[in-house]
Amino acid sequence: MIGFIGLSHLGIVYSLATAASGFEVLAFDPDAGLCDELSHGRFPIAEPGLGELFRAHCSRIRFSSRAEELDQCELAFVSRDVPTDQANRSDLAPLQKLIDSVASHLAQDATLVILCQVPPGFTRSLKVGLGGQHMSWGWFYQVETLIFGNAVERALHPERFIIGCDDPKAALPGPYTAWLKAFGCPLLPMRYESAELAKIAINLFLVSSVSTTNTLAALCEKIGADWSEIAPALRLDKRIGPHAYLTPGLGIAGGNLERDLMTVKQLAANSEAEAGIVDAWLNNSLHRRDWATQTLRQALQKRGIAADKATVAVWGLAYKENTHSTKNSPAVALLASIPECRKQVYDPAVKLPAGHPLCEQRGSALDCCLSADALVIPTPWAEFRQADLKAIRAAMSGRIILDPFGLLDGENAVALGFDYYRLGMPPCYVVDRDTTP
Repeated sequence: MIGFIGLSHLGIVYSLATAASGFEVLAFDPDAGLCDELSHGRFPIAEPGLGELFRAHCSRIRFSSRAEELDQCELAFVSRDVPTDQANRSDLAPLQKLIDSVASHLAQDATLVILCQVPPGFTRSLKVGLGGQHMSWGWFYQVETLIFGNAVERALHPERFIIGCDDPKAALPGPYTAWLKAFGCPLLPMRYESAELAKIAINLFLVSSVSTTNTLAALCEKIGADWSEIAPALRLDKRIGPHAYLTPGLGIAGGNLERDLMTVKQLAANSEAEAGIVDAWLNNSLHRRDWATQTLRQALQKRGIAADKATVAVWGLAYKENTHSTKNSPAVALLASIPECRKQVYDPAVKLPAGHPLCEQRGSALDCCLSADALVIPTPWAEFRQADLKAIRAAMSGRIILDPFGLLDGENAVALGFDYYRLGMPPCYVVDRDTTP
């Protein structure tokens, strides 16, 4: 029996992926109501394929709020997501409380794996702190690389397993080895601190790609270049590669990348390392997040529309598609940055957060456009790609579209009379209008 301790996003996805791999699973959370909902296939998270995964493999998973049942598990993963505060710093207190609450219920010879995102030093300190009670436990840390909106696929088909160990040269326990081998990916054992920092390193390299892409895309918008023409050349460079993250965006969001940036800043401050590049990335992210607000105000001004008289349709509230999370969402930031405008919003999964004046949630994307002067699409949900531009034109009173991710056909939009704005390229206007950016 394999246990998962803590059933937030991480624990729900990994426990079901484990059941799908043929293992019997006990999924524990102290919240009895949550366990009952999960037992009936009702999930507090939105992930493509999650419902199908549950229906196919629910016979091998049992959800329980009884900690004493964990003594059946020879292998247990601590899988509670670590929340962040308003400053994007990890709050480890709930995780520590959860571990303390189950420690006495784990079998003496169990293998315990910390799957949560924790700062370097956490696993070793935890081993020392609780080791007096259960010296026979096998202690490990494992890097999770789930991505909101694609978590099920990544849990079922991981790229590699990074495993933090007290002794990287020692053989892994049998039950843990069996679980790892079931996924058929490379295994990279290393010391605890290396594994904990490896997770951060992965995210910081991603941030560097995002920041570089956004900087160059912003220049494209000003000098007449088109980033979509440049990106293929970069992918053919072996030093960059075909899988490089080269899609312009509205800054980093969601909380996990930001958390790691703050962790590196703290580690650097405590060790006298130089980490000024982190501040540069954060500044770049904030600047790019404001693209929608700045571009919208310029577009309204160009059309002679006063902001306090404008109605703006906003498609998307989640920080990215296929998730319900609004942590550091560019869409929510946009709503806050244009308080004088009337806003009509639509999102397939997210309800409008409280505290936004002159803001109304609509039931469909097209309904959201009724009588709007401008349409902004800060979240690239797949359904928006199927939107009918002619129907949008008929619904809207204005002719402004901000489509940062290029979901719509820009040339068709301009042909229908819209001013069209996209990340990484100059604005496109109707041919017979002033084309000065």
